Amino acid sequence: MTSHQTTQTMKPATAAKKLGVYLQATPAEFQEGVVSRAELTALQTNPPAWLEELRRNGPHPRPVVAERLGISIAGLARGGVTEALTTEQIEALREESPGWLRRERATQAEVRKEGARIKKRDAERAAEPDQPGPSRQSGSSNQARQPGGRRS
Repeated sequence: MTSHQTTQTMKPATAAKKLGVYLQATPAEFQEGVVSRAELTALQTNPPAWLEELRRNGPHPRPVVAERLGISIAGLARGGVTEALTTEQIEALREESPGWLRRERATQAEVRKEGARIKKRDAERAAEPDQPGPSRQSGSSNQARQPGGRRS
C-alpha cells in the first residue's frame, strides 16, 4: 500500500495571521490563493519586499497594534481603535498618550504582575513535598450509599 501525501494548505487569512500582517494590505495574489506550509515557511525565513514593508510600516492588524502599544486587544477596543493602524499612527498615539492608553497600559501592567505572582505561587507549591492534609470531602459524602441511592 502506498501512502499518498497531500500538501497542507491554509486560507490567506490564516497565513496573514501567522505572518503578523493585515490581510487587506497584502498583494491580491496572496489574498486570492491558498498558502501551503512550505510557502509559509519560505515567507517566514526569506520574506519578500512587500512583506518586509508591511511589517515595518503597516497597516498592522490589531494584535500587532496592541503589542506595540503595550495593551490588550480588548483595551484597543475600549479605546475606540477598531481598525488597522500604520506604524506612524501607532507612534503618534504613543507620543500623544491619551488617557485611555495610559489606563490600559496600567491595567496590562497589573495583569502581568498578577500573572507573575500566580506563576511564582504555583512554582512554590510544586516544589513543596506532598503533605497529607485535611480531606476535602464533606462528612455527608463519606457515607456509603445503599442500593436505591440512599445514604447509610
